[in-house]
Amino acid sequence: MSTLDWSRCPAVESVPGKVSGAWVFKGTRTPVAIVFENLEDGMTIDEVVEQFPVTRDQVKSVLEFAARSLDAPVPGR
Repeated sequence: MSTLDWSRCPAVESVPGKVSGAWVFKGTRTPVAIVFENLEDGMTIDEVVEQFPVTRDQVKSVLEFAARSLDAPVPGR
């Protein structure tokens, strides 16, 4: 399975030296992975928004980007 090209998601950024260059929500130090880890652990989107400095729109944008990426054709197949 290939990794997602997060540079195409407008809600996130990767800045060298900021959280070791991990993909984070724009304007925060909150890694994108936090959303997936917490949803996997049973949190709701509302709970994620309450616990971390992210907006519902940012979370929705990341989830929609990931879902659309699953539908993208795989090169060479």
